[in-house]
Amino acid sequence: MSDKNSSNKISLYNRWLNGIEAVGNKLPHPVALFAMLALLIILISAVCAALGVSATGELVSGGELKVTTVRAVSLLTKDGLSYIFSNAVQNFTSYAPLGMVLVAMLGVGVAEHSGLVNALLKRTVQATPKRLITPVVVFLGVMSNVASDAGYVILIPLGAMVFRAYGRHPMAGLAAAFAGVSGGFSANLLIGTLDPLLVGISQTAAHLIDPSYHVNVMGNYYFLCFSTVLIMVLGTIVTDKIVEPRLAAFGGHVPAEEDDSLTTVTALEKKGLRRAGIVMAVYLLLVAALCLPSGSFFRNEAGELLGKASPFVDGIVVLIALLFFLPGVAFGRTVGTFPNHHAVCGAMSKSMASMGSFLALAFVSAQFINYFNYTRLGTIIALSGAAFLQDANIGLIPLIVVFILFSAFMNLFMGSASAKWNILAPVFVPMFMLLGYRPELCQLAYRIGDSSTNIITPLMTYFAVIVTFAQRYDKKAGIGTITATMLPYSIFFLVFWTITFVLWLTLGLPIGVGTGVHL
Repeated sequence: MSDKNSSNKISLYNRWLNGIEAVGNKLPHPVALFAMLALLIILISAVCAALGVSATGELVSGGELKVTTVRAVSLLTKDGLSYIFSNAVQNFTSYAPLGMVLVAMLGVGVAEHSGLVNALLKRTVQATPKRLITPVVVFLGVMSNVASDAGYVILIPLGAMVFRAYGRHPMAGLAAAFAGVSGGFSANLLIGTLDPLLVGISQTAAHLIDPSYHVNVMGNYYFLCFSTVLIMVLGTIVTDKIVEPRLAAFGGHVPAEEDDSLTTVTALEKKGLRRAGIVMAVYLLLVAALCLPSGSFFRNEAGELLGKASPFVDGIVVLIALLFFLPGVAFGRTVGTFPNHHAVCGAMSKSMASMGSFLALAFVSAQFINYFNYTRLGTIIALSGAAFLQDANIGLIPLIVVFILFSAFMNLFMGSASAKWNILAPVFVPMFMLLGYRPELCQLAYRIGDSSTNIITPLMTYFAVIVTFAQRYDKKAGIGTITATMLPYSIFFLVFWTITFVLWLTLGLPIGVGTGVHL
C-alpha cells in the first residue's frame, strides 16, 4: 500500500513538473520571449513612474550610509528612449557571458573538433564507476566556482556529454552540472573570486556600526566546506531519483563529434592523450610558476592573486581557453585531425558558427536585464522588502530563515549577487551587529538564499547560455524545460541548506576561520 501511495505521489509530482514545462514551452521562442519581457519592462516602468512608485532606505554612497529615496524611472521618456537606442549595442557587448562564452568556446571548440574531448570521455567511462558519475559531475560543478563563471561555459556542456557517454540522458548531465555550478555557487572547498567581493561589501556595511571591525575573507569557510558535500549529496539524489527518471528516453540529434564509439580508445588516441597530457602539465606548471613571484604580473597592486582587480582572476577565461586549446592542438596533430594550422583555424570557425543562436538570444536578454536595472524596479523591490524585515523584530532563527527566503526571492528579480548585496548589506549587516551577531553570519545567510534560486531565474545572466546548450540535445527546449528540470534542485537546496544552517547555529559551531556567531 505504501509503495502504491509513494508511486502516486511521484506521479503527481512529475505531472506538476511536466505541466510547468508544457506551460513554459508554450511561451514564444526564447528570443521572442525576452524581447517581449523587455517591452513589458518598458511599459511597467512608465506606469510605475507615473504613479510615483518609490522606496526609501539607507544605501552606501561614497563609503557613507545615506537615506536615499529610489524612484521608478520610465523608459517612455525622452531620456529613456534615448537610453534604449543609444545603449543597445553597449548593452549587448557588455553582457557578462558574451565575451566569456565566445573566448572559452574558441579553446573548447579546438579540443572538441580535434577529438580530445571524445577520447577523454571514453577514458572517463573506462575509469569511473557509473554510480559515481553523478556526484563527480555535481562536485566538479561546485568546485568550478573557484574560476568565477567559467564553469557555466565549460563544465555544463561537458556534463551532458559525460552522461551520454555512460548511456544516460544528456539533459540530466546538463542539469547536474548546472545545479553544482550555479545552485552551489557559494559552496566550495577553496576561497573563490566571490568571497573577497562580498567581504568588501560586508566590511563597508560593518563599519557603519564598528569602524574597526574586520570581516574575515574566510569567515564563512567551515560552513561552505560542509555545504560542498551537502550540495553534492542533494544534487546526486535529485538527479538520480527525480530529474532523470522523468526525462523521456533520449532520441534527439547527436552532434557529429559524439558519433564515434564511446567504449574503445584506440592506440593512436592513447598516444594523443599522453601528448595532450604532457602539454597540459607543462602549461599548468608554467602558469603556476608565473603566479608564484610576489611581483608577478598576475597579481594586483596589493600583491594578491585572487583579490580585486587581479589580472589572474580577470584573465581566467583566456587561461582556461588555452588549457583546452593547447592540448587540443597536440592531440589533433598526433591523431591527424589537425594536419596543419588551417585545420585548427577551421575548428575555431566551426565553434563560433555553432554559437549563432546564443548571440541572438544574448542580444535580447542583455536588453531585458539592462532595462530592469535602468528602471530601478529591482532596487525598489529590495528596499521595500528590507524595510519590512527590519521592522519585523523577530528572533535570530526566524530572522535567519526569513532572510534566506527573502534573498532567494530577491534573486528572481536581480541576477547579480554583488548588486543585491550592495543593497541589502547596509540594512541587514548593521541590524545583525546591533543584535550581537557577526556580519559574516548575515553574509552567509544571504549566500544560501541567493545560490538556491540561481538555477530557476531567467534574470541570471547565464540563463540564456543554458537554454542554448539544452537545445543541442532538445531542439524544442526553452525556458519551461530548464525551469521544470531545475526546480527540484532549487527546492531541495533551499529547504535542506536552510535546515542545515539552522542546526549548525543551534549546535553553536563556528561558521568560518576564527568566526563564531556572536560578536
